[in-house]
Amino acid sequence: GGLLVALSPAASYAGAAGLYLFALACIAGIRGNTRPEVNSGSRWALMKEGLAYVWTNRIVFGAFSLDLVAVLLGGAYALLPVFARDVLHVGPEGFGLLRAGPAIGATLVAVVLARHPIRRKAGPVMFAGVAVFGLATIVFGLSTSLPLSVLALAVLGGADMLSVYVRQTLVQIVTPDALRGRVAAVSSLFFGASNELGEFESGVVARFLGPVGAAVSGGVGAVLATGLWARLFPDLRKADRLE
Repeated sequence: GGLLVALSPAASYAGAAGLYLFALACIAGIRGNTRPEVNSGSRWALMKEGLAYVWTNRIVFGAFSLDLVAVLLGGAYALLPVFARDVLHVGPEGFGLLRAGPAIGATLVAVVLARHPIRRKAGPVMFAGVAVFGLATIVFGLSTSLPLSVLALAVLGGADMLSVYVRQTLVQIVTPDALRGRVAAVSSLFFGASNELGEFESGVVARFLGPVGAAVSGGVGAVLATGLWARLFPDLRKADRLE
């Protein structure tokens, strides 16, 4: 998308639409009965049970809330247009490269993890990923060079992929079959809202501190949140095997 938008915004949206249709075709081809057996009860009771599990399970709640806070504070994506125009002075083509940076890093890390999955110390790896996410955001905010900014965004995207990989797998493992769908629903709300709220926060802070101040302060906040969550949620920090 970032590379295509440098050529034509229409091409970027058309490419995204084509990939959505391809994904839909792949999902439609999945066969198998994976529905778990659940206890009968009212929908409200089932919803309450799922929310109560998320709230009381320290690993699940710690993982969800850490992602929410880190993305809320480190949401630099919304600032990319103003960085391209006013900070780096690179125009639409440079903006396309900046927008592609996180995806480049995320793709490379995903390929590595597919070949070499994490076997041990999953919790520390996840916390390290969030910390690197914050540090890369700081570097991006301070950079005045397009190559360094793209590199920082690639590291940011790779670190985010690493933490998502551990978090999503860990949550699936510790959640009982009957609750997994409801926990996944809460997960989608947490992660979907965190991106929009993070961009809103970055825009508000940029109004008062400028884009550089917003990016740097958000990165610092994400790093501090990592240390605080590691102390508040020792069970999550000590999580070991993803099995």
